[in-house]
Amino acid sequence: MALNRRNRVKSGFLDKALGHLGRFDPSGLQSVVQRLAKEREFLESLFNTIDSGIIVTDDQGRMVYFNLMATRMLGIPTETAEEELVTRYLPDLDWAHISALDRAGGNGMFRTEFEVEYPRHRLIRLNVRPLDGAAPGSSGLVLVLNDATEARQATSEAVEAERVHALTLLAGSLAHEIGNPLNALHIHLQLMAREVRKLQRVDGVPDLKEAVDRLNGFLGVATGEIDRLDYIITEFLQALRPSVPKLQAGSLNDTGQETLALLRPELEDRGLKVVSELASSLPPVLFDPAQLKQVLVNLIKNAMQAMPPQGTLTVRSGSTQEAVWMAVSDTGPGIPPEQLNRIFEPFYTTKNKGTGLGLLIVQRIIRDHGGRIELESTVGKGTTFKLWLPLRDRRPRMIASSTSEA
Repeated sequence: MALNRRNRVKSGFLDKALGHLGRFDPSGLQSVVQRLAKEREFLESLFNTIDSGIIVTDDQGRMVYFNLMATRMLGIPTETAEEELVTRYLPDLDWAHISALDRAGGNGMFRTEFEVEYPRHRLIRLNVRPLDGAAPGSSGLVLVLNDATEARQATSEAVEAERVHALTLLAGSLAHEIGNPLNALHIHLQLMAREVRKLQRVDGVPDLKEAVDRLNGFLGVATGEIDRLDYIITEFLQALRPSVPKLQAGSLNDTGQETLALLRPELEDRGLKVVSELASSLPPVLFDPAQLKQVLVNLIKNAMQAMPPQGTLTVRSGSTQEAVWMAVSDTGPGIPPEQLNRIFEPFYTTKNKGTGLGLLIVQRIIRDHGGRIELESTVGKGTTFKLWLPLRDRRPRMIASSTSEA
């Protein structure tokens, strides 16, 4: 389709031409129009050759430009869709939220994945950025869509399967070899603690209290290291061999409140402010409470570690006609755009100490529940992870590979 006249993207030539518009005679104006037509055709040809779908909207969410790949991905009718709302073709898109980000300004970026059923079943990876960059106010948005269907299938069936198989064998052996001495060490530390308690009851021995205090300190360090090793091994195995969710109807708010209660002492110890904005009521949804608590623990701990003292952790929830959601936000440094697309990769971490498996576990659990994750981050302002769970059972299924063109 042609670039709409409302499109705000201007070439250097167009800027110069507009600056001298009043000086052109009719033949000069005709020359300018011809030059602009050639530039428009060039840009259209360029955008129509790339594998990504591109949609440009105005500040009201109306489509002012879309390339050929976008029409194929979403079934957009080329001749009649111009000026239509983008949410007609992306009904799961939270337009009110991303347009608010645009108006606020800043180097923000919105990323999510979702499935579409028309014109054929696809998994779409969507990245959204303001058309005017970091400037405050809204002039529209650029939506870049990538078809992740075959990439997901290839990863699941080939690359990941081979790697996970090899790592599972290694991890099983490693966990067994490490687990035995850890258990023995744990038992002997308990015996040492028992002996220390006996010494505490003996009177009249010089410097006994000082020795006991030192032993207690050593025991605390050793026990803490055992717990840390156990956590690393457990997280590693959970990432490789996730269990099937035990679904039951319940309120996501209850799990959110339980997780906050569990982590509140650690949050307060770090000098962080906790804000709970859970919806007054949520419709019941099918989920595994233990697995969702694990998801929230991972996200809240990531947020906790990303913030300096006096930072704010916010947990919110809500619902739509199709799903319930819960969001975890921090006021940390944000995630740079070049790291955003790698954030769910196994063993990739931005922390000095970390396994790089926490977000992989989060993503797998949410996918196993038939849900999705939205990630929004602005450098210098913070990061938000938003979890969506469907109100009706919509378990993920493998998408069949196809070489036919939609």
